[in-house]
Amino acid sequence: MSLLLEPYTLRQLTLRNRIVVSPMCQYCCADGLANDWHLVHLGSRAVGGAGLIFTEAAAVTRDGRITPEDLGIWNDDQIEPLQRITRFITTQGAVAGIQLAHAGRKASTWRPWLGRQGSVPADQGGWTPFGPSDIAFDAKHTSPVPLDEQQIQEVIQAFVAAAKRALTAGFKVVEIHAAHGYLLHQFLSPLSNQRQDQYGGSFENRIRLTLEVTKAVREVWPQELPLFVRVSATDWVEDGWDADETVELAKRLKTLGVDLVDVSSGGTAASAEIPVGPGYQTHFAERVKKEAEIASGTVGMITDPAQAEHILRTGQADLILLARELLRDPYWPLHADDDLGGRQAVWPAQYQRATHRDQPIHESDLRD
Repeated sequence: MSLLLEPYTLRQLTLRNRIVVSPMCQYCCADGLANDWHLVHLGSRAVGGAGLIFTEAAAVTRDGRITPEDLGIWNDDQIEPLQRITRFITTQGAVAGIQLAHAGRKASTWRPWLGRQGSVPADQGGWTPFGPSDIAFDAKHTSPVPLDEQQIQEVIQAFVAAAKRALTAGFKVVEIHAAHGYLLHQFLSPLSNQRQDQYGGSFENRIRLTLEVTKAVREVWPQELPLFVRVSATDWVEDGWDADETVELAKRLKTLGVDLVDVSSGGTAASAEIPVGPGYQTHFAERVKKEAEIASGTVGMITDPAQAEHILRTGQADLILLARELLRDPYWPLHADDDLGGRQAVWPAQYQRATHRDQPIHESDLRD
């Protein structure tokens, strides 16, 4: 039996396998509203056999969007379009998850395929971003306005309100985004956080906002449903956020009722040199799992079913998150089952006649 294709349970929720669609920004919303693209994009991965399907990062405030075209969950009008998606995902036997996010100083940027870098000007739909300190991501980004303590409390409440909307929209897993150089990660990292108040300076102060957001969301998220937090294990820069701090943060998150830490890396320093390669982040997930004694997920350059199976069997992580590979092949989980010699995954009935080459041809096939 393949561990990759076995069911996995967190609290009272069971995933049909350990394959997760990682949040992947699509940059195609108007006013934060999900649309037909999201239904097809996310729905096809549910048809393709993944166990848990995450939306892209959903902004908890309008000014927390990465681009003007980001998905949002800051008002009630955004609930119904998301309900349409979660209903379909559920009918396909998968679980719908949503990542709650605030871009902080990396907000108000251009969609990547436009070939333009840096901040969008106000006269072209941009806005002034917020952050922990008055430090821009790089020379092409606008310097953020530092959040005062009242605004920090408003951000916390925005995450809470977003979690409530996510539940109404039909999501069964919420992930708090504290990675990739966005707002919560900006508070964690000394590279972007040079505050002198209770939210800056020491490790305890820098992790305060992430812990406060997590605690507040856990209080409104049902006890029977799991809560994830995504972290960047390292900034890949000397004197930045590092793996030791990540393990210590994971220990605190566990005490607050977090069920799994989704371990990625990077995103705070534009100049970071990241040694990208197959499984290059997996050892960080292994440290979190073993040293913090909490379930972990791993992501990044995982492309082969045997590679994913090895990660699980050697205890490096509990869930495998895939991004680009699932863009290339939405049916990767079903193909993985074939590759690993199992019979644990089932193709949709509508597709089964095309998956068994030894089956006789019926009249209906000739009408295709």
